[in-house]
Amino acid sequence: MANAKKGNALALLPLLIFVLLFIGTGVISGDFSNMPLNVAIIIAAAFALAMNRKEKLSSKIDIFTKGAGHPNIILMAVIFIMAGAFAQTARDMGAVDSTVNLGLSVIPPNLLMVGLFIVGCFISVSMGTSMGTVAALAPIGIGIAEQTGIPMALAMGTVIGGAMFGDNLSMISDTTIAAVRTQKTKMSDKFKTNFFIVLPGAIVTAILLWIVTAGAEIDTIGDYAFDFVKVLPYIAVLIAALAGVNVLVVLIGGIVFAGIIGLIDGSYTLSSFIQAISQGIMNMEDIAIVALLIGGMIGIIQHNGGIQWLLNFVTRRIKTKKGAELGIAGLVSATDIATANNTISIIVTGPLAKNISDEYDIDPRKSASILDIFAGGWQGIVPYGGQMLAAAGLAAISPISILPYSFYPIAIILCGIIAILIGFPKHQKNKAAKGSKKTA
Repeated sequence: MANAKKGNALALLPLLIFVLLFIGTGVISGDFSNMPLNVAIIIAAAFALAMNRKEKLSSKIDIFTKGAGHPNIILMAVIFIMAGAFAQTARDMGAVDSTVNLGLSVIPPNLLMVGLFIVGCFISVSMGTSMGTVAALAPIGIGIAEQTGIPMALAMGTVIGGAMFGDNLSMISDTTIAAVRTQKTKMSDKFKTNFFIVLPGAIVTAILLWIVTAGAEIDTIGDYAFDFVKVLPYIAVLIAALAGVNVLVVLIGGIVFAGIIGLIDGSYTLSSFIQAISQGIMNMEDIAIVALLIGGMIGIIQHNGGIQWLLNFVTRRIKTKKGAELGIAGLVSATDIATANNTISIIVTGPLAKNISDEYDIDPRKSASILDIFAGGWQGIVPYGGQMLAAAGLAAISPISILPYSFYPIAIILCGIIAILIGFPKHQKNKAAKGSKKTA
């Protein structure tokens, strides 16, 4: 029990091995496809199971399977395969080509990525899930990249950026709910505090996207033919997302809708429609399995004290209020990097963050915002996170290639650091002060 409280740095070795295998091989060889993601995670997971020899292998396997079977992990895997099915059925029916051509006909070429980012922001805020936003928007981003000179990695980085925006602000996001509940504050208060921190990051991201794509080789000459009926599945998915419909319902509805249109216009026979669904699922099977293996490995790491060691390490030298805020930021950041799940990282670190904020008199709205900003920021950067894996899987590219285009996640991390160093929005401070006087 004492060891559990103390934590164990060696328990993090499987994660280090995974990162070194996956990223290190690519850096050395110059080709990140040399080490397949699934092979790297299998080796790391096997190493995790080999650790802690005092425990029986059967017990460790039980811990591993419980970690892999965590509700968040299973839901993530299901979203992966449903997203693949929707992307494939929409593509084979002609939805991607029509949607892209419609966009090229209406939106100025140098604003395509800016528009995609803004749409992603709206969807993620309304939908409350970054995974669902990636699933809905990635096919459109892929289509734009394929028909323009915009790099596929940039398009996927834009989709992920828009998706992570909602994880910070949405009233129905699980990360936002976890941050608010653990810090015992109101959702609306946390939203106001958070909004003025992430808004500059969103504006900077939009400007960067405009600058980066301004020089892209986009052919604007010619007639971009499109069939508006084929665009309807995406419109339906976007409307359902904005209405806050469950992500699985949105994706299944999108698959059925795309199939109906394809059957009516002759793009599909019943057999080819079923084959498209199957192919889409198979396209994402590998990523879904990787998500399960990562969940299992994290379960072993947590059981062996790796996560606890991270918590202890980050909080050890906190001495001032500003240091405490930075400590909370570092705490949730390190945990998200270790777990590759922003919701789990907030749930794990939330109670400790609350203790720190109480001890150093930090406004709970600030501590909740810090948890959400840094967990969401790092979640959009780690190449083995669900959002990155989903986008990379759909686009058939390496997650590492998306990293240079992670404009929004990096921007909000920097905005969060600046907010801590120079102080949160002044009007929020004044309200907090008034509230504390009333409480007293």
